[in-house]
Amino acid sequence: MANSFVRYTGNGSTTAFAIPFTYIDSAHLSCTVAGANTTFTLNAAGTTATLSSAPANGVAIEFRRKTSQTSRLTDYVAGSVLKESDLDTDSIQAFNMSQEAIDDSGDVIKLDNADFQWDAQSKRLKNVADPTANTDAATKNYLENTWLSTTDKATLTNVNSNIAAINTVNSNISAIGTANTNATNINTVATNIGSVNTVASDITKVVAVANDLAEAVSEVETVADDLNETTSEIDTVATNIANVNTVGLAIANVNTVAGANANIATVAGNNSNITSVAGNSSNINSAVSNATNINSVAGIASDVTSVAGISAAVTAVNNNSTNINAVNSNSANINTVAGNNTNINTVAAANTNIGTVATNVAGVNSFAERYRILSSAPSSSNDVGDLYFDTTANELKVYKSSGWAAAGSTVNGTSNRFEYTATANQTTFSGSDSNSKTLAYDAGFIDCYLNGVKLANADFTATSGNSVVLASGASANDILMVVAYGTFQLANISIKDLTDTPSGFGTAGQALVMNGSANGLEFSNASSAEIYGFEMEFVPSTIHITVTDSGGKYYINGVQQDTLELFEGNTYVFTHPSAHPFRFSTDSGNSSAYTTGVTVNSSTQVTFIVPTGAPTLYYYCSSHSNMGGQANTPVPADNNLKITTTNGGADNISSTAYEKFDEVQYAATGFVWSLNASGNLIATV
Repeated sequence: MANSFVRYTGNGSTTAFAIPFTYIDSAHLSCTVAGANTTFTLNAAGTTATLSSAPANGVAIEFRRKTSQTSRLTDYVAGSVLKESDLDTDSIQAFNMSQEAIDDSGDVIKLDNADFQWDAQSKRLKNVADPTANTDAATKNYLENTWLSTTDKATLTNVNSNIAAINTVNSNISAIGTANTNATNINTVATNIGSVNTVASDITKVVAVANDLAEAVSEVETVADDLNETTSEIDTVATNIANVNTVGLAIANVNTVAGANANIATVAGNNSNITSVAGNSSNINSAVSNATNINSVAGIASDVTSVAGISAAVTAVNNNSTNINAVNSNSANINTVAGNNTNINTVAAANTNIGTVATNVAGVNSFAERYRILSSAPSSSNDVGDLYFDTTANELKVYKSSGWAAAGSTVNGTSNRFEYTATANQTTFSGSDSNSKTLAYDAGFIDCYLNGVKLANADFTATSGNSVVLASGASANDILMVVAYGTFQLANISIKDLTDTPSGFGTAGQALVMNGSANGLEFSNASSAEIYGFEMEFVPSTIHITVTDSGGKYYINGVQQDTLELFEGNTYVFTHPSAHPFRFSTDSGNSSAYTTGVTVNSSTQVTFIVPTGAPTLYYYCSSHSNMGGQANTPVPADNNLKITTTNGGADNISSTAYEKFDEVQYAATGFVWSLNASGNLIATV
């Protein structure tokens, strides 16, 4: 298999073709269709080339790598750092050039080591000049137009058009040889063909002559008398002497015919039947080969006559032989059916109902699969949405992706939590989350958080029960958290109906709290005052970015030379092609490398922790020019609410910390504070 090119044959419809070999730069790829250079586009991975239109059927298509042989892709500078990527690029360039040279050498005529003769590898030689020396090769055109005249060409064309007849002559060459050996006799017959035809037309007279020769007193004896007649029969014979001579030469055959005179007369009387027999020669031959069977039939002639009387019925039976054989092979089942005649009659009486069921058989089968009544949960043939009534628990249950659950709520319990990592501009989230849990919720009982910030109802749609749709697309690697709440109803009971409560109901100002053993409730004095301090802060995150290349340009998450927004404090992990090292510079000319916070993890990965006060940067390929773009480093906005409390008097808040608070609230212990989507402070007991 070639290392630097691939060849295809057009079929009139295909436009996309795989590129199975590696290359350093897409500029090193070329395409020819029927020998003409043709433009193409590459997919993001660089493994599939697409033409603007499909080549015609049978057209030759070639994609070939042509690594630069005039300029080096890597230039080593004295005293510079010797990087792995530079060595890889330099060695890959040399490696690719050697592969291309090997492939080129395989496309030429070379010696066959079996006999040291030139081998054209079953290919035609094109554009060959006419020969001038005795040892030169000659072309088809040269032979036809130099050594063959117009008459010769016409003769060869005629031979070619009659090749079938020539083959027939060749297959009968033995018979033709025999005919040649007997040429003298054949010529004699041909010369006397008139006489032969005359004898054939007067064969009755020949038979009569033969009969006369066998008589006791021959008509020949009357010849003497005939000589005295005015007009002699001998004269008549003399007039037809040629025919007489012919008969004389064939006297043996004449005698044979005379001996079969009676049979000949019989045959003559059955001329029409003989003609009919001749027309049915193939049937007669078949009858001969089946003589034994015919004799057998003759022995049961009366039965045959009876069958003939019901030929129509016999024909009908014969036409249904397949069905009759099928019935015979199922005789056991047929006997079983006959033994259940009573049940069959019962079924027949319910024919209308059976027809109704047959018309709705899909629904019947579906219901049988969807709803079951059992004492324990079914363990097989379970599909999401199946129902079964648990006769042990006396409860209806539904089958979910997580298993059987009570049919009252989608959420089995008080809440379920789901977490998704977004792709660029993703709006719809459904199916398995990052923890392989499948999203399911009751519409209206759901909260959504994007990067820790709770979304308002207007920011998303959650009505389907299995998907959440954001009003605006999320950024790549954003975290969407979904909290689905269980729906249930509590009975309205009096506090006096609770068990395990103190005998007294406390005094004014007291609250119901957990007892010291944490196994019941009791009345106690309310808690002391609590201080809550609120401030917004920035919590950094790690973001992964995929860098690809196409047409000599970087693509950031699929966007060509996209302008990056790298927030201070965040960690960015860039995955890039090994042939195009991803680096940062403080100038657009990429002459001043920026390395603060930059770590080269491998030949395909770079990590950048954006430091405080980082300048505007530019990203570039350290091996090729004009591939990169701009990278801004803005100060991020606060994205997290920080709450500091006195923890029921157990902790102190310093004056320095107190001064940083954006807002302070005073309350009793037992409250949980949060900000809603509108920025309002919410206290939840």
